[in-house]
Amino acid sequence: MQLPGLERELVDAAAYQRAVGRFRETGIVMPTFAELADPERIPASTVASLASVDPDSPDPRNLFRVHWFNDLARRGRVRIPEYVVLPRELTGVDARIVVVLGDRFPMIAAHKVLAAFGCLAPRLVTGQFDPTTQRAVWPSTGNYCRGGVAISRIMGCRGVAVLPEGMSRERFDWLERWVVDPGDIIRTPGTESNVKEIYDKCAELQRDSANVILNQFSEFGNHLVHYLVTGRALERVFEAVRETEPGLALAAFTSATGSAGTIGAGDYLKERHATKIVAGEALECPTMLRNGFGEHNIQGIGDKHIPLIHNVMNTDLVVDVSDRATDHLLVLFNTEAGLRFLATERHVPEAVLAELPAFGISSICNVLLAVKAAKRLQLGPDDVVITVATDGAAMYRSEVSRIVARDFPGEFTATSAAETFGQHMLGAGTDDLLELGREERERIFNLGYYTWVEQQGVDLAAFEARRSQDFWDGLRVLPAAWDELIGEFNARVRAAS
Repeated sequence: MQLPGLERELVDAAAYQRAVGRFRETGIVMPTFAELADPERIPASTVASLASVDPDSPDPRNLFRVHWFNDLARRGRVRIPEYVVLPRELTGVDARIVVVLGDRFPMIAAHKVLAAFGCLAPRLVTGQFDPTTQRAVWPSTGNYCRGGVAISRIMGCRGVAVLPEGMSRERFDWLERWVVDPGDIIRTPGTESNVKEIYDKCAELQRDSANVILNQFSEFGNHLVHYLVTGRALERVFEAVRETEPGLALAAFTSATGSAGTIGAGDYLKERHATKIVAGEALECPTMLRNGFGEHNIQGIGDKHIPLIHNVMNTDLVVDVSDRATDHLLVLFNTEAGLRFLATERHVPEAVLAELPAFGISSICNVLLAVKAAKRLQLGPDDVVITVATDGAAMYRSEVSRIVARDFPGEFTATSAAETFGQHMLGAGTDDLLELGREERERIFNLGYYTWVEQQGVDLAAFEARRSQDFWDGLRVLPAAWDELIGEFNARVRAAS
């Protein structure tokens, strides 16, 4: 098995023609990667047609909203992706922690819909996926399979979600509304850390040629769409923040690794701003930090392995965060007692409090990574740490109730709020953190061997090629190549209609 998702030539002409036919029948055209990175490039006629489209509907035109530049209503477009700067009153650090808001994406109100598009679009335009006969299978620990089901449906094909049974109730509720058949939701044992169980189920499904596995952990379209689209969006936000304070430096970018798609944006920022890349994981499953394993509740960041698309040799820090911290801060940010404490005792501005519903569990994890990294790197008021809120609290309403019942019997009080803030925000320290040198990067890289070569059958030489930055630099031409293919595909769809 060679590395998946790197093709730029036509693989199956017959499948390609059937895909063109399906898109013609349903009136679907695709945006290019360049248009998603810079929505100003989207044709005015397309933008105008979006005015009447519900951002939560399975309308193919919503493909042109799969970018970071949507407004709060997700109907209009903004010049700069929406973000919030977290003040010292909330974070306890002098560095500016800038959080770009992912709940502005259409259909799933989370940025994983972008990853799903980045994986499926190249398959379609190279004839590797036939929407008339094949099912797109989306292995995930949460939002990616929702994004995959949404992208599949609006691209005229059938999507299958494979995810652990222990994920939040809200994720399953959403899937039940969007799948074609209830059997297209496949629950695997466990929770976040049970990625191998997902892979085992996908191996079983793959025995049927009608199933095409779009594995976010190994599809390089996931890395590249975030490198280009998310990387540019974050840079635009930083430039906007710096407009009023020219002396600011983009010191660090933090991202829980999960599938290692989002962290690809760090490569983009590092090339242009010498930004340090901070990879995060759950302390309860310290795979990168200590070769460890375990269970946790930071939903959306599957563990116990190193994703194939993680550019480990370019990562600067590994930071671990406890799921007890993210659980309790989720409650703090989503209860009356918590918000009152932040407003009256910490004097957090109302504009910041208003954006806290945009922070889901993994979003809170990313913020804690930023706090811990800022302390370790001794960053000051002229330094910016940028990160993303991958999804909002709407996906975790049931989790808030469960956590309160488990850890705050009776109710979450003002005292609970003060204790939570002191322990988990102000108390976030530089423990469970590792700055990576060559030897530590090699150790983490080598952990991937057991998943990808021994279990998944990736060619050893192809696996090893990823050690060199030359390999990753060589990938940068692919989005432009895919854009040419998307343009040609769209032209064939229009010509035939």
